[in-house]
Amino acid sequence: MFGQSQAFSGFSVDDLGEARRFYGEVLGLTVEERGEGQMRMLTLGLGTGAQVFVYPKADHTPASFTILNFPVNDIEAAVTELERRGVRLDRVPGFDHDERGVVRVGNGGPAAIGWFTDPAGNVLAVLQEN
Repeated sequence: MFGQSQAFSGFSVDDLGEARRFYGEVLGLTVEERGEGQMRMLTLGLGTGAQVFVYPKADHTPASFTILNFPVNDIEAAVTELERRGVRLDRVPGFDHDERGVVRVGNGGPAAIGWFTDPAGNVLAVLQEN
C-alpha cells in the first residue's frame, strides 16, 4: 500500500525558534518554516532529499532514544566542528567513551558514534560507518 510513498519522520520541540537556530545555524541543515499558529513546523532538509518535520508541542517531552543519525566520513573532524559550534557529546551509560565522548563500536555496527542533544533535549548522533 505504501510502497511508492515518500514517508517522512517528525518529532516535537518546546521552542520552534531555538530549533530553527540550532538545526540551521549550528548543524548547517536547510530549514524551512511552514504553516501558521498551531500548525507551524520546520522542515529539515537532510541533503539526500529526505525531510524531517519538527513541530512545537507545549508539553514536549524529549525523546529518550536517538531520533536522527548523521553519518560522516571522519568522526574526529565532525566532533571537532561540533565542539567549535558549541555542541558537546553526551556520555551514555553502559558505553566506553574516549576523552571527547566518542564510542568505538565495530562488530557490524558503526565504527564510532557520539550522541548529543538538541536544545529541546532530543537525542541525536554522529556516526562513522565501517
